[in-house]
Amino acid sequence: MLGRQYVRENPEEVQRALERKGVDDVDLDAILELDEEWRELKARGDTLRQERNEVSDRVGELKREGEEAAAEEAIERSSELKAELQELEEEADELEAELEARLLEVPNVPAEDAADGEDETDNVELSRWGFDDLRDLPEPVVAHYDLAEELDVIDFERGAKVAGGGFQFLKGDGARLEYALMQFMLDVHREQGYTDVFPPLPVNSRSMQGTGQFPKFVEDAYRLGGSNQEPYDEDDLWLLPTAEVPVTNMYRDEILLDDDLPLKHQAFSPNFRREAGEHGTETRGYVRVHQFNKVELVNFVRPGDSEQRHEDLLDEAAEVLRRLELPYRVLEICTGDMGFPHYRQYDLEVWAPGDDMPDGPDRGGRWLEVSSASNFTDFQARRAGLRYRPERHESAEYLHTLNASGVALPRVVVAILEYYQNDDGTVTVPEALRPYMDGQERIEGHRKVGESAVGAGERD
Repeated sequence: MLGRQYVRENPEEVQRALERKGVDDVDLDAILELDEEWRELKARGDTLRQERNEVSDRVGELKREGEEAAAEEAIERSSELKAELQELEEEADELEAELEARLLEVPNVPAEDAADGEDETDNVELSRWGFDDLRDLPEPVVAHYDLAEELDVIDFERGAKVAGGGFQFLKGDGARLEYALMQFMLDVHREQGYTDVFPPLPVNSRSMQGTGQFPKFVEDAYRLGGSNQEPYDEDDLWLLPTAEVPVTNMYRDEILLDDDLPLKHQAFSPNFRREAGEHGTETRGYVRVHQFNKVELVNFVRPGDSEQRHEDLLDEAAEVLRRLELPYRVLEICTGDMGFPHYRQYDLEVWAPGDDMPDGPDRGGRWLEVSSASNFTDFQARRAGLRYRPERHESAEYLHTLNASGVALPRVVVAILEYYQNDDGTVTVPEALRPYMDGQERIEGHRKVGESAVGAGERD
């Protein structure tokens, strides 16, 4: 969140940030009025407290001087001041709670030089990789959902039967491919200096608030017990939408030391989001799903290091795609498409040639986002109480947090099925993954099971 003093002293900058991010449901004037009213109450409280202390001191003096009547009057006045102070402090606490709640809905201020824009059409392409020497592709390239069904490596229909739309079974070589990607990614990031963390899958409301998911995105989460429409408290549990939430909150309300930083953690987890498939884009298959796996990279750094660490973090995530030899591009996300807690955001988008989309590359296919590399500056740190002490004798300061997917597995699976498919309907296993699949070079599919396969002519 933004610091109260920062909002108070920089209202024009905060208002401009709201406009740049396209946020129109935050009443900054009301926040400033609440803050002014709260400060006035605090000042009145300080005055009353000082008067009460003076009156209390006077009681002793009067009694020593034998002025019993005056002492009784002073005692009575002290009691009146105590009651006034208690009432005023209760009013101030209520105002502060409302002020804090409103501040939680104010997004981070984007970087001054971040690309301005209204939506994803204004994002800026910075670079492309891997398009100079593409492998030979079938004509046409079969979309992953049809190929996965033919090879029987992803079962969408039975997944929907068991859990509903947006869930699926990975089977045989499909499951092996996902396991291989998971281990491969973890190994790559260990080389880059990341420490493994295996986080809890349920997270409490306080943790969701700490990283900026709450209160703005409650409807996107899966609540454990109760409806999302019911009020929640900070101890209620939710299925994590990303490992960013538990890993960032590992050190919540703690003070790290300067020589702890930079601290780099990676975490593999399944992730759960209700919002998948509700954005008007092509959602068929394994692209937008309610449960998906990914490796998350979370960094804790000194404030002065976060800009450079952000560039390095982007490169660390992209290394996965380079080793898999999957063509991709890098986007700078404009302010209107940028996330709520973001200061600056880059997206990695892999090329999937199986479906031609209006916003795809000129050679056909489409772009699939597989990672957002994000710098949050001290926005999450303030919400989660993440601080560090530059020197042992100095006051603690808020550190900066960053994260990136390293990377989201489903869309990488999609890209592999489409980019590495062959004329005979098989899929070549990327060379970097073969050690993780016992040297397997091709995915050739499986015999389908059940009477439905016989009826469909897919089995004798």
